[in-house]
Amino acid sequence: MTKPATRPDDLRAIVDWSAAELSSAIAGGHVTCVEVMAAYLDQIERLNPRVNAIVALRPRAELLAEAAEKDALLARGERQGWMHGFPHAVKDLADVAGLPTTKGFHRPFESVPPATSDAIFVRRIRAAGAVFVGKTNTPELGLGSHTYNPVHGVTRNPYDLGRTAGGSSGGAAVAVALHMVPVADGSDFMGSLRNPPGWTNVYGLRPSFGRVPSGGGELFVSQGSVDGPIARTPLDLALLLGTMAGYDAQAPLSLDGPGIDVATACQPLTGGRVVWFRDLGGYLPMEPEVLEVCDAAVDRLAGLGFDVTVRGDLPAHGTFRGSADLWELWRTYRHVLAGGVNQPLYDDPRTRAMLKPEALYEIEGLLHGLDGEGAGPITAGDLLAASARRSDLYRGFLDLFETSDYALLPTAQVMPFDVETTWPRHVAGRTMSSYHRWMEVSTIGTLLGAPTLAMPAGFGRSGLPIGLQVIGPNHADTAVLRLAASWHAATAWPERRPPALLTREGSV
Repeated sequence: MTKPATRPDDLRAIVDWSAAELSSAIAGGHVTCVEVMAAYLDQIERLNPRVNAIVALRPRAELLAEAAEKDALLARGERQGWMHGFPHAVKDLADVAGLPTTKGFHRPFESVPPATSDAIFVRRIRAAGAVFVGKTNTPELGLGSHTYNPVHGVTRNPYDLGRTAGGSSGGAAVAVALHMVPVADGSDFMGSLRNPPGWTNVYGLRPSFGRVPSGGGELFVSQGSVDGPIARTPLDLALLLGTMAGYDAQAPLSLDGPGIDVATACQPLTGGRVVWFRDLGGYLPMEPEVLEVCDAAVDRLAGLGFDVTVRGDLPAHGTFRGSADLWELWRTYRHVLAGGVNQPLYDDPRTRAMLKPEALYEIEGLLHGLDGEGAGPITAGDLLAASARRSDLYRGFLDLFETSDYALLPTAQVMPFDVETTWPRHVAGRTMSSYHRWMEVSTIGTLLGAPTLAMPAGFGRSGLPIGLQVIGPNHADTAVLRLAASWHAATAWPERRPPALLTREGSV
């Protein structure tokens, strides 16, 4: 890991170090954990009121006292891990012992008690030495790619406070982009580790399914959502993934082995074979600005030695006939998984009245079918047929990866939209049939269960960022990180184009 050579003259510079640099500085005694915590809390105090990314922030005195305990451990020669003394905020869908998990859902008739134990990946981050400062904001129940809820309010884009930061890991991405935490965790069902990083000019990784174990609840059917890292550099992304990853018996489908080889994951590539799916030959409506930025980024990849092939349709195989089958397949899974997990809130009259339309859409889609009221519930047979079609989509990509190393897509079909808009109703002149139809581009990586990395593509005419999704073969998390390392070495977008709020002038 890169190590700052000396103690900084201005301790405010601490927050500008990468997570790798910060880790080395703490281990080398260049800064204390108390100084690190104070610098980050000052950054949160300065910027968070503008964007509302970190919620449930713990008292400053408590956090400085915990940081002092980390310093005392170092004085005794005890370093817990690479995150020793790091301030960290966990997405408000996962449990942190001692903090409430609201999921952005307001129950006026009861208070939300603090969690009594950590989620699996949270326990690992704690063991690596982090101090939990609070939570990061998320949409209500994690539904929708726009972070707002009745508990904590809306999270704003650091590049334009009048725009959305995406979701459901919107708070996490903004906190990283504004250097309010060194790295962040997030979760991803339908692009939540890809769309917010794409709209905030940072990196995010939806790992291979099972790479990061998730226990609790139903363990065998729910193969949709995964937890993963967000960071400003691919190295930091790999470091946090290495902490979160690895088998746990509480998650029977989690992958065995040590997790990830960070050193290998950060070795840049000299080239590779890339399939650029673009807008799937016009199947996906996309704003022209998205394609302008992403086309230019793909051209730059070609200039770095990557062999690029443009393809206009998803690979057909067996029962999966191509892009036109994608949405119905996705809706079946989404209604079953997202609708099923939230159905208890629907069954209780007190909470049903509080559910936002997006939650009702998923639950009622499960209960009444894809064609709406009266069509009948989605059955086990429907789910099995969808799983067969999903399996054929996977087999089609197996064939694709025989002759290619990566598949590329934009991270979203639109640029960041107005923060007062719940979701885009129209894209490129076409009506969106649901609150997440404009995010259909993110369904492919999820259905494949494959590692899908978001990396900054650049900035459009609006001055706003967008990203590229990099899909690799199943379990090839290291491979997508290596492509990101190559891209970062050539572009360094987070350093080249940080939010204006990071400058002293921009924060006024």
